[in-house]
Amino acid sequence: MTTQSSPVVIGIAGGSGSGKTTVVHQILERVGWDRIAYLPHDAYYKDASHLPQSERAHLNFDHPNSLDNVLLIDHIHRLLEGEAVDVPLYDFTTHTRREETRRVLPSPVVLVEGILVFVDKELRNLMDIKIYVEIDSDIRFIRRLLRDIHERDRTVDSVVDQYQSSVRPMHIRFVEPSKRYADVLIPEGGYNEVALEMVTGRMESLLGSHAPAQE
Repeated sequence: MTTQSSPVVIGIAGGSGSGKTTVVHQILERVGWDRIAYLPHDAYYKDASHLPQSERAHLNFDHPNSLDNVLLIDHIHRLLEGEAVDVPLYDFTTHTRREETRRVLPSPVVLVEGILVFVDKELRNLMDIKIYVEIDSDIRFIRRLLRDIHERDRTVDSVVDQYQSSVRPMHIRFVEPSKRYADVLIPEGGYNEVALEMVTGRMESLLGSHAPAQE
């Protein structure tokens, strides 16, 4: 007789530019891309196509209300039940959801990553391991500045204005306090080899306990 337990759900949070994506890629490489269903929280920003373009740029994308957690939670439940999901693709240049989606198949690990994934209690309670990535604020700002200029077609002035008006205040109000829910803190992000070895080792242990049992 074969029994199948639920997948392991991993949450990775941290401030914008902290190195969360690097940690995710390290985990994907070490645990295996075919064993992980990856759900980036920033794919679940609410669509702003109903607003004029001039208003979209002034939306507070660092507030929890900017994210569609209802859909994300539904997708996690579906993956836990063995169903595939269609993850939205968000266009950060127009602040709208694209027509196409990304199909994510059920896997032994569901990996949820984003700055605010520990803020919503219902979302947080779905996670077996919660990881918080932290690094000095000046490094985070520089990384965000470079990313938004090169990847999101932003100007230096617009990035600085957004950082001062919403990113930093929301980090202080929501992101930093959510660190208290973490099971593991990783300073220096994906460059902390010791922490990554511990995290992936724990994940392998959980995966072993969730493996099918043969009778």
